[in-house]
Amino acid sequence: MKPWNERPVEIRNLFNPAFCGLVLSRAITSFQESNDKGMPFSLSLLVLPLCLHRQTSDVLRAYNRSYFLKIIAEHPELQIGLARRCTDILPFTFEGFGLLMQSGVLAVNDSGHLRITQGVRKKLTGTEESIECQRAAAFLGKEFARIGDRSTIYATLGVRP
Repeated sequence: MKPWNERPVEIRNLFNPAFCGLVLSRAITSFQESNDKGMPFSLSLLVLPLCLHRQTSDVLRAYNRSYFLKIIAEHPELQIGLARRCTDILPFTFEGFGLLMQSGVLAVNDSGHLRITQGVRKKLTGTEESIECQRAAAFLGKEFARIGDRSTIYATLGVRP
């Protein structure tokens, strides 16, 4: 990972740890509303690759009244390049987690589930695009909790954990 000041401006803006942490926190908070144990770590690694990819985020928001598994079945093009995106975005995901942990907002319980403990406002703020990413993340968190099985989610997306 390059030092912050050596990164291109586009990367610093899109993968800002505060923004990535916010998107992750929206998904985890939404997951917690349905499942109080918290989000499994392995599922949290899918949040940024799905929410920050414009085409995927647009589809998730357009069909947010549907079920995640149905959306993926009807839009198999969303699986293209997902495994690569997961790998490429992993360092930024870890930076987002680091900021959340340092701020005292994120906690990991004994079973390895992630929980948001405090500090994230419920109201969505920011640019239109950042709000769209946050909405997509909240939808993902809710759907991941509803599905409840990591293997099913990973298999549906065509990604091996």
